[in-house]
Amino acid sequence: MPDRPEIVCICGSTRFVDEMSAANRELTFAGVIVVAPGVFLRAEDHGADELITHEQKTALDALHLRKIDLADRVLVVNPGGYVGQSTSREIAYALATGKPVSFTDPA
Repeated sequence: MPDRPEIVCICGSTRFVDEMSAANRELTFAGVIVVAPGVFLRAEDHGADELITHEQKTALDALHLRKIDLADRVLVVNPGGYVGQSTSREIAYALATGKPVSFTDPA
């Protein structure tokens, strides 16, 4: 069976969209398959009618756990050491399923 590229799932607060994009780019140029959040809607960027619903947020959170399932490891993008509630849940899930977890910044 031929070798396949490593698969890394990027996790982190969507407030760090620029940092996540930079990590995605760096990993991709290194030959890594990257899975990452696909929706970056923040209240300060959009009108109230463009925000995601609770149901959509729940679905996106569940989808991201499936992305972790696909990955060989998880990279947490956490400038300044920040890790929010959703990201903490993703880290716990990754560790519970045996995925190595690394961080861009020390906690």
